[in-house]
Amino acid sequence: MDVGFIGLGGMGRPMVANLVRAGHTVRVWNRSPEPVRAAVADGATEAGSVAEAWRADVVISMLADDASVRAVLLDEALLAGADATVHVNMATVSVALAREAADLHAAHGIGYVSAPVLGRIEVATAGKLNILASGPAALLERVEPLFAAMGQRTWPLGDGPEQAVITKIAANFMIASAIEATGEASALTEAYGVDSGTLIDLLTNSIFPGVVYSTYGAMVRDRRYEPANFRLPLGLKDVTLGLTAGFDARVPMPFAGVLRDQFLDAIAHGDADLDWGAVAEVSRRRAGLPRD
Repeated sequence: MDVGFIGLGGMGRPMVANLVRAGHTVRVWNRSPEPVRAAVADGATEAGSVAEAWRADVVISMLADDASVRAVLLDEALLAGADATVHVNMATVSVALAREAADLHAAHGIGYVSAPVLGRIEVATAGKLNILASGPAALLERVEPLFAAMGQRTWPLGDGPEQAVITKIAANFMIASAIEATGEASALTEAYGVDSGTLIDLLTNSIFPGVVYSTYGAMVRDRRYEPANFRLPLGLKDVTLGLTAGFDARVPMPFAGVLRDQFLDAIAHGDADLDWGAVAEVSRRRAGLPRD
């Protein structure tokens, strides 16, 4: 399949590599040139502009947030001149933007699919992402070979562009809650002289086995939050998206309010460049435990 790929951040580049490996033709565009050079070395072709990336059959985008998607992709002239008939937005964006984007694409005869993913950079590299997809069934069927190249499973979630987005927002809220709970529990046991590593080993080998607690438990245990696969400001963005979606649908989310303040606290204390697992450090600091 002829694919245009826009956005070569930590997730985008390995996704492109897997598409190329699966035999798809991929032309890539990114604001900064270095990731483009790396993708070309993996077998992709450089698109000289965003418009050139839209000269493919299908466009996939993996940008950071609403502002980036709006600035790069929600352009009347760009969509009016596009050859692509389907756009797969794999970013985690707001419900409002997903609906707006779908309507704007429809006005130009372009199909729109929401397909955010679950998995960190190493999972993307292995082609083992879980892809949360929503949009017209015919479009989901058309792009499934692309999803199969990037992920281990596609989860169809409905026809509406907001359905995959809200599911991803809910999932990230639960991950953030698990990190916060791990941080608080570790601070509590350490205050009583129990090594946090012992606690994490106990929990991840008994009542909380699995990817989230083992991955982030190890971060909290070792207090090692670099390299940042998913930075704290992105975590704050996703928690805030959950709060906004809850407000719009009149769904109370009191834990999400606490999480937002914890992320703000961590960022305000200079941890913005760390992985979002570093929100656990807020509990340590508030408990008066040594940071170094």
